[in-house]
Amino acid sequence: MDDDTPLEPAPRKPSPVPSWVTLGFVLGALFVLALPRRAAESAPRPAPPEEAPAPTRAPEAPRLTTIEAVFAVWGRYAVWSDGTAEVALWSPDTKSYSEFYEVTRVGEECYFRSITSLSRLVLTHGVPEDSPLQFTETARQREEWLGEVGKEKWKAIGEGMRQSLAPTSPSPPAPRPDDGK
Repeated sequence: MDDDTPLEPAPRKPSPVPSWVTLGFVLGALFVLALPRRAAESAPRPAPPEEAPAPTRAPEAPRLTTIEAVFAVWGRYAVWSDGTAEVALWSPDTKSYSEFYEVTRVGEECYFRSITSLSRLVLTHGVPEDSPLQFTETARQREEWLGEVGKEKWKAIGEGMRQSLAPTSPSPPAPRPDDGK
């Protein structure tokens, strides 16, 4: 009777393929998690803190001993008005005439006071080009100088005209040959 009882089929063994696939998937996911994130690479990284730029060396305060020494040599070109003159000192730091002084003359002594800018016209005549000082003159002094220059020009023009229009002195008559008389 054993024949009548249905035989139960033997239990099937599960296939090992799905468990290997699952294991591979888990290992791949762990590997991906261990990699550095691309989002972190593409995001802008904060710049390293920049060092503050080295402060440019501020020009030194004008030294009165410098202007005194330079003025002692070049002061003869100063144009005085009521006992004062204005000068600009060449600065090697700025490579320009950028230090300004008012010079007051009392007797033989000169006193210097730094000022922010020149208030008079810069002297354009009578000073050598290599002077470390720029000198100034007042508007009245400039007008007087221009008037003198104009007079000199007209005088030179007048003299030139007189010389060109002056009659040439007649040449002395040629000597006559002796007739023997």
